[in-house]
Amino acid sequence: MSEVEHLGYVYVVSDSVGDTAESVARAAMSQFQANSDPGVIRRIPFVNSPERVEEAIRQVTREGGGLVVYTLVVPEIRYHMETSCREAGIATVDLMGPTMDAMEKLLGKKPRQEPGIVHRMDEQYFRRVAAVEFAVKYDDGKDPRGFLMSDVVLVGVSRTSKTPVCMYLAHREKRAANYPLTPEIAPPRELYLVRNRIIGLTISAEQLQDIRRERIRRLGLNANSTYDDLRRIRQELGYARSIFDELECPVIDVTHKAVEETATTVLEMMRKGEWSRG
Repeated sequence: MSEVEHLGYVYVVSDSVGDTAESVARAAMSQFQANSDPGVIRRIPFVNSPERVEEAIRQVTREGGGLVVYTLVVPEIRYHMETSCREAGIATVDLMGPTMDAMEKLLGKKPRQEPGIVHRMDEQYFRRVAAVEFAVKYDDGKDPRGFLMSDVVLVGVSRTSKTPVCMYLAHREKRAANYPLTPEIAPPRELYLVRNRIIGLTISAEQLQDIRRERIRRLGLNANSTYDDLRRIRQELGYARSIFDELECPVIDVTHKAVEETATTVLEMMRKGEWSRG
């Protein structure tokens, strides 16, 4: 039994949809076990009144208790949540309150206290949606013309996290496309027209073999294929390196890196304009 399971459920309570609190809760849980069971988290959204607070506490109590992680922006609701949970013997973590209080002191002004502001369908929201649609449309080199409209193009062999990194970048409003390199197929000419937007992704041959073997197992593919053959993998990685050299693009080694870490490195390179090794 993992350490996280001893918590019981982790209840994410929010006056909006609860995305922020759940992200923080999952990040914390990952420090105690590699793959947190999605069933451990119970989301209780739209808690925006004392009545809803009481309903949430009744649910937590009825299901055996656990940890309540909450993001509530109205002080009265936060106070009611904290005191009611304390009386019920329920452990709590206030994610929003301390940060808002510190900012209020620093800025010398009251917060707006409007739940769900971050999720409003404003211009930023629509830019993000457009970027996600772009990443889906131009994923895996399906239409090389997308490279010409992109902010960044990721290239690398199969299973080097190109697609998930592109989706992460899309949620940061970046139009990201990607292209899978394989020795048998020459890269499209469009790739050479956007040299200043390309970043290569590479990985150790051994880790790539492990990743591909797991993919074969999960998908029930032919175990005798060359997809996870170490000699073939080294050939692919060598070919990818030759293309990176030809394109003169920077390269990120994603070995043992999380998607978020790779995407953050890409964003930092874009910010600094580090597109050329020359």
